[in-house]
Amino acid sequence: MPVSPAGAFLGGAKGRLLPASIPLRFFAAAAFFHVLAWLALAAGAAMWPAAPGALGWPLAALHLVTLGVLGMTALGAGAQLLPVATRQPAPGHRLLAAIWWLYTAGVPVLALGMGLARPPLLAAGAVAVAIAFAAWAVLMVRNLRGARGMPGVVAHGWAALVSLLVVLATALSLAGTWLGIAAAPPRETTLALHLVFAPYGFMGMLVLGLSYILVPMFALSDSPSDREQLTSFTLAAAALLLAGAAAFGAAPTPLRWAALLAGGAGVALHLRLMLRALQTGMRRELGRSFLLVKIGWAGLAASLVLALALLLELPVPRLATWFGLALIGVWLLSFLLGMLQRIVPFLAAMHAGGGGRRGLTPSALTRDDALAVHFWCHLAALALLALAIALDNAWAALAGAAIGAAGALAFGLFCATVLRRMQVRRN
Repeated sequence: MPVSPAGAFLGGAKGRLLPASIPLRFFAAAAFFHVLAWLALAAGAAMWPAAPGALGWPLAALHLVTLGVLGMTALGAGAQLLPVATRQPAPGHRLLAAIWWLYTAGVPVLALGMGLARPPLLAAGAVAVAIAFAAWAVLMVRNLRGARGMPGVVAHGWAALVSLLVVLATALSLAGTWLGIAAAPPRETTLALHLVFAPYGFMGMLVLGLSYILVPMFALSDSPSDREQLTSFTLAAAALLLAGAAAFGAAPTPLRWAALLAGGAGVALHLRLMLRALQTGMRRELGRSFLLVKIGWAGLAASLVLALALLLELPVPRLATWFGLALIGVWLLSFLLGMLQRIVPFLAAMHAGGGGRRGLTPSALTRDDALAVHFWCHLAALALLALAIALDNAWAALAGAAIGAAGALAFGLFCATVLRRMQVRRN
């Protein structure tokens, strides 16, 4: 089997590793915010099924997931994995540590402002988060500018950074409207841009791009060809541009149709490439972690189907909430939690070795019983949230949040165990 770019990661990434404390602190914080997100949802369970977008604890829970779990993971994974794709030195770890402190402080302040409906608090957290993201983006731009490999991954990285600019601008504008500050463009346009470029643009492009490293790496398969990666990227980027143009109100329906067609084609090609990597890989048994990844892929496809239903204005009760659950809960959250189960022990094992000692395997650092509890709790929580939407039932939402919190605590125990075992080995 020829050496793939993903295989090159295994052979040459160690020289481009950040200090262990940098990416692992981002992942540990993501696990902590995962627990807080479920607790916030439990606090707002009474209003979540019907009104998840108004100021209150459901909106706080959403942003504890998107910023606290997904965003925190993106910052850590991007800082570590993009240098692998670009064959550049890893970015400055001191600045990344400062970014972590600012971001970790800003997310709970923003969430608290949403949960308590206190716009000044919300705005303060939003500014801190925006500054942290902007500083991280500067580091990533410097890295991508010198890229010497993996053009498909690099293209997705550039698209994610451009999308991040849109997300930050729209987020600050929305925060301003809650403070009573008039904004241009109108709030409807700003919100439409934010809802597209946050999940599908910034997070989506990072997830799609880094998948071309991670999935072949863990499956021990060849990466898809650059041409195939760039074809999928072009379709996804076109979908973002078309959806963005539609938000401004010029021929919105035809543009949204075109965006869905382009996005659907891009996603279909991406998923075909991922499934081929799994089918042709030397490692076939990837366990519960990749079951979560596959559930995430199903959520991505379902989100596009539900987006079509929204475009057709089908008379489905709480359709927007169904769309949000598929997009954030089933796709992004499931996918990233599945990948973190692989990434955290993998990085820890690389850092635990050296010094003439025999290296540890990732499985030796992992606590499988905690991951089993998390897996079943995560699925049960998503199922109960779906039931809550279908029945407009706050008790089902509360039960889902409680079970989700239990699963998040188990996931946190997994992360803590990996870090403790790594530290014992290094000492």
